[in-house]
Amino acid sequence: MARRTRLLRLPTAGPGDTAALAAAIDGGEVDPAAIVAIIGKTEGNGCVNDFTRGYATLALKLLLAERLGSAVREIEKRVAIVMSGGTEGGLSPHLLVFSCDTVPVAASGPRLALGVGLTRAFAPEEIGRSAQIEETAVAVTRAMKDAGFASPADVHFVQIKCPLLTKERIEEAGRRGASVATDDTYHSMALSRGASALGVALALGEVKAAPEQAICRDWSLYSKVASTSAGVELLRNEVVVLGNAPGWAGDLVIDHDVMTDAIDAAAAHRILKRLGGFGVNGEGVVAVLAKAEAALSGAIRGRRHTMLDDSDIHSTRHARALVGGVLAGVIGDTMLYVSGGAEHQGPAGGGPIAIIGRT
Repeated sequence: MARRTRLLRLPTAGPGDTAALAAAIDGGEVDPAAIVAIIGKTEGNGCVNDFTRGYATLALKLLLAERLGSAVREIEKRVAIVMSGGTEGGLSPHLLVFSCDTVPVAASGPRLALGVGLTRAFAPEEIGRSAQIEETAVAVTRAMKDAGFASPADVHFVQIKCPLLTKERIEEAGRRGASVATDDTYHSMALSRGASALGVALALGEVKAAPEQAICRDWSLYSKVASTSAGVELLRNEVVVLGNAPGWAGDLVIDHDVMTDAIDAAAAHRILKRLGGFGVNGEGVVAVLAKAEAALSGAIRGRRHTMLDDSDIHSTRHARALVGGVLAGVIGDTMLYVSGGAEHQGPAGGGPIAIIGRT
């Protein structure tokens, strides 16, 4: 028997909308017991107080628990749910529902493979520090082994949902005499994303070492396949490793590239060419996952940008809208997973992009 990854891309009418997934389950398109990961975009602000992520996550857990007749805590043990807030510009809220089943015969070549890893819950003082790097590297390695990847070269995207610091969590650590990495809750998102990304880079051998002092400081250290998103709704890291592996079945494959800056549409074109030259109308494209970041230099190809100077809208929101527009023009579709904040995820000012398509 061979494992097979299946993927449904479903639109949502709001953060708590699970109607499309419920219909897919009831219609036999997906077995709820086979669902192993859900990655999605919600229309919140993507900042510390974006509770649309937790709302969406809870709605999905409740649906799966109801359909499977199990407790929510059982769903939490085996399904990684990664909700990223922020659908600025033309980005469309949606869900990517990954399921794994078995079929008699494997495909003739490598196919989309998926592994899930979960870290332990982090204490507030561990967020954005070495403990998060190290635990993430262990979880990524475990997920790779679970998927059967022969080498890091088989991995094309590692999606992680990671925690952040709130005032309550900071104060709780203080009562125990522990100090946290930062008292700035918004900056804690960047530190958590950065530590998680360095954990990926360490696990895949992209860096030889990832010292704590490098987090959000040494931009020469980064992963070409990591995508990390911070949220208030969890305390552990939830890891989804995607790549191509032999012995798997189905008709899905994945490839990735790295956008060197926010307008590097050529990276998407290179992937599409390698996957078989899909048309600009998105034919054959099943999902697009990408990172977005406002260049800290304050410029894109020598032209000044003002994303970092806007006191009304955070730069991550600007970056998502910009990258989302660039990629939508290439793919011909706005239902794209574009996550903001690319600390140690691709070169400074750029970020990884992956496309899943049908053979």
